[in-house]
Amino acid sequence: MKITLTQFQTLDGVIQAPGGPEEDPSGGFTHGGWSVPYGDEDFIGFVTEVFERCDAFLLGRGTYDIFAGYWPKKTDPADPIASRLNSLPKYVASTTLTSVDWQGTQIIGRDDLVKDVTALKEQPGRELQLHGSAGLAQSLLRHDLIDEIHLLTFPVALGTGKRLFAEGGLPTAFRRTGGRTTSTGVSINTYERAGRPEYGSY
Repeated sequence: MKITLTQFQTLDGVIQAPGGPEEDPSGGFTHGGWSVPYGDEDFIGFVTEVFERCDAFLLGRGTYDIFAGYWPKKTDPADPIASRLNSLPKYVASTTLTSVDWQGTQIIGRDDLVKDVTALKEQPGRELQLHGSAGLAQSLLRHDLIDEIHLLTFPVALGTGKRLFAEGGLPTAFRRTGGRTTSTGVSINTYERAGRPEYGSY
């Protein structure tokens, strides 16, 4: 399976708490929920397309807690997102969790995250999907384990907050393989990892 990351960000690269004020107020962040006003049919359509290609989910601890508190209560089999989240295998990366209640969930990364994720990539299937989970995504990017990124850039700048491509990240080149813009101005671009950057001079 290839690992794909779907990540929401602002124009200034902030990825923290896109879904609500209580999602991640760490560091005194007061702008939670910034993506919500832009959720139109185009946005929902793209997310649905992504979920249709999924064979398993890879979640960070914080995202797991948020998802596990919400999606198991959504039992409509016609819901393309809930039905997949509740039925497909889920792997949560954590060194502190000792048990999980969400059906189909397995804890990984307790001893060696890179080894566990590499083993998952070697399993047959289409996509092992990572949604949000910024800390985990950064760890996987540092080890060249993410193959494709769907980067959804929302037309808002916040000035503060966590960023995906933070200081100290691994220099990486990407190749744009697709894109579209929603009716509310969200720019959706898909990038494949393309090795190390090349450099020149003007």
